[in-house]
Amino acid sequence: MALPLSLSETKPCCAPHAPRESSSAPPEEFAERSPHFGDTRGMVRLSGGEFLMGTDRADLAWLGDGETPVRAVTLKPFFIAQCATTNAEFQEFVSATNYISEAEKFGWSYVFHKEVTAKAKRSTAGVAAGTEWWIGVEGACWKRPEGPGSNLKKREDHPVVHISWHDAAAYCQWAGQRLPSEAEWEFAARGGLAQKLYPWGDELAPGGRHFCNIWQGKFPTFNSGADGFTSRAPAKSFAANGYNLYNMSGNVWEWCADWFSPTYHLSGPRDNPSGPGSGETKLMKGGSYLCHVSYCNRYRVAARTFNTPDSTSGHCGFRCARDVEK
Repeated sequence: MALPLSLSETKPCCAPHAPRESSSAPPEEFAERSPHFGDTRGMVRLSGGEFLMGTDRADLAWLGDGETPVRAVTLKPFFIAQCATTNAEFQEFVSATNYISEAEKFGWSYVFHKEVTAKAKRSTAGVAAGTEWWIGVEGACWKRPEGPGSNLKKREDHPVVHISWHDAAAYCQWAGQRLPSEAEWEFAARGGLAQKLYPWGDELAPGGRHFCNIWQGKFPTFNSGADGFTSRAPAKSFAANGYNLYNMSGNVWEWCADWFSPTYHLSGPRDNPSGPGSGETKLMKGGSYLCHVSYCNRYRVAARTFNTPDSTSGHCGFRCARDVEK
């Protein structure tokens, strides 16, 4: 298999960067708190310890992403949600705080071209440069994921999408939780397995059985739905990994707490690493239902990508984490 070139020389990730005219950030603090503030229901306590992070598979890794080399990382115990945050959970947050998401503030978000509603109008953003299957749609947001005329009916248990990093951080603040670090996310996704490509092992579909929601067919024009879905799946789909966590590969990208850097890990700390202290883009893990090996294979556990913290799209959400109290 030929070695992938650096991303600057080949294809960008399928996560579109939003050309916003201005930027914003989540409020410093909410007067309201979740009635379950700091609760760990729906979360799994992981013991942490040492694990092997990253990959040395140069035949699969995107060199410009900073996946390599494999390094021993140590984590303290932490909690992480079994599933990505759902539409129903985000609705509870919005109802309690009157929070307005960034996609709503800016007035548009990116929708995959095959999912745009008949009532949708293109925003001035047009299509995403380099990833023309993303259409900027006026009015698209978490509660109208395909644009005007769409809604969340029968999708309350699906991951919330069109969520910026700022939106995710705001939800976590209200809930008494936080976003996981990349190291925590990867430790959790591995489910106790060492250096496997996926949360369940090295074979994508062992015995013909599907373990994740990714693109099946010819990207970006035909998705056969062979894995059971042609769009987002419920947050608790497919078999859980060894830590009883769902959809750590595919379905929706998940924001992590870290600023992104392709090189910081080469000399940064290996004890509870949290990424560089500043940056321009935030880190994302896990891939989405739009991932396909013909375009990119970032649904692998070690894979990583990034986006600006105010970017939003129909394939990006988040899951929460929490410290273990002494």
